[in-house]
Amino acid sequence: MINGSTLSRLRRISAKPIRERNPVTVAIVGLALLSLIAVLTYFSGDLPIIGGGTGYTAYFAEAAGLQPGNEVRIAGVRVGQVTGVSLAGAKVAVTFQVKGAWVGNKTTAAIEIKTVLGDKYLALNPRGNAPQDPAQPIPLSRTTTPYDVTQAFGGIAKQIGQINAGQLIRSMQALSAAFATTPPYVRDALRGLAALSESVASRNAEVTSLLADARKVTGTLAGEDARFQALLTDGNLLLAELRQRQAAIQAMLVSTQALAVQLSGLVSDNQATLGPALAALNQVTAVLQRDQADLASALALAGPYYRLLGNAVGNGRWFDVYVCGLVPKSYAPDNTPAHGCQPPKP
Repeated sequence: MINGSTLSRLRRISAKPIRERNPVTVAIVGLALLSLIAVLTYFSGDLPIIGGGTGYTAYFAEAAGLQPGNEVRIAGVRVGQVTGVSLAGAKVAVTFQVKGAWVGNKTTAAIEIKTVLGDKYLALNPRGNAPQDPAQPIPLSRTTTPYDVTQAFGGIAKQIGQINAGQLIRSMQALSAAFATTPPYVRDALRGLAALSESVASRNAEVTSLLADARKVTGTLAGEDARFQALLTDGNLLLAELRQRQAAIQAMLVSTQALAVQLSGLVSDNQATLGPALAALNQVTAVLQRDQADLASALALAGPYYRLLGNAVGNGRWFDVYVCGLVPKSYAPDNTPAHGCQPPKP
């Protein structure tokens, strides 16, 4: 049993600051913890909870350019990645991890071409009535590989580069000389074959250079694979936006068509009323056009008339009237004109 003094001693030891502890012990414990964290980080992909998923193995007749890090897809959806490609006797063993997807015991695997530049991925087709045993590899009978055109061009260039053009020409010339005594058609055929070999040999360097350049071009395009993928992704976004705009334009056209139908119905309903009204309005405008000169003259005379009328009633609610000759001249004011009836000026 642990008595009170032992407990108090343990509390004092546990509460002891780190700077007062043995530095060698602290360093050893710290290095051990750092090593453990580094190992867990390095093998995080194999951990059961945060790892990359369940590991499987599949046998292929050839690697076909598949590399570790390539995607593993089911129905076009990424579910994992290839972890290793190695030689297993007369076949190639491809190890991969799958996370969040079911793999059956009859599943087939195929190496597919991801892009036109030759990038590959591992395609799985889940089949079977039971889960695939991770310890049991997928056999060759359930795997397929694609035909790589880039590698074929590279192989042709390599084979053509290994042809000895001079020796080929000499062989054809010797063969033609050996058949010199044969019938004419045989000699002509051999001469043509020798000429063909000379032509091929003269173009050997150019053909080799052309195939080598083609191989460089395919390598350059493969190096720009990420940019091509980004371009295709942006193209998909553009098409999606255009599709959305197409739906909006279609809705606008449908609404415009419905508005046109409503307007045509409104015009049809009010045609009996609007027709006579427009005809009467046309007659009114005809009368106004015909009497336009008279109306202009009347408006020109109305201005001075209303000006004089305003002057006559400008002093109040009455008319100012001047009667000429009512008062004798002897009684008239001094500013009365001697002749005429012109009113006096103020």
